[in-house]
Amino acid sequence: MKLLKGVWIGFWSGLILGLLLKWIQSVTGENVYTLLLNIDFIPIIGNVQWSEVTEFIFHMIVSLVIGIVFVFLAKRRKYTFGQLVILSLLISIPLPFLFFILSSLAVTADVPAVNDWNAFLYWVFGHLTYSLLLSIFYKTFERKNAVSH
Repeated sequence: MKLLKGVWIGFWSGLILGLLLKWIQSVTGENVYTLLLNIDFIPIIGNVQWSEVTEFIFHMIVSLVIGIVFVFLAKRRKYTFGQLVILSLLISIPLPFLFFILSSLAVTADVPAVNDWNAFLYWVFGHLTYSLLLSIFYKTFERKNAVSH
């Protein structure tokens, strides 16, 4: 049940993050969605011209793993919602910094520059939203399970 719950939470949180960054990119012109999907720096698979859907699936796999890890940590004891938010924020600490790493590693993709602070703020906003969604969906799933049992 933990695994399924983690997959569910990771799926919805990752889907919303992707759609949010795609919308931000379409409105602002900052290539934060392109950065989210870019894998051109990874040996072997980075040389393939993947479709946007396939790249989005790669993003979703990462999100599923994060969702599963979050659920396994959250299930260790009974957390309040506030404690779940703190847990999700702690898990998400590396995510804003990925902006700098992914921007500097990009080979051919048109991603934001490492010092593009507007894009960085959009990236942080998106990932803070993602982090909060982990907690919100966890509590939502808990309530639905409590009602159905």
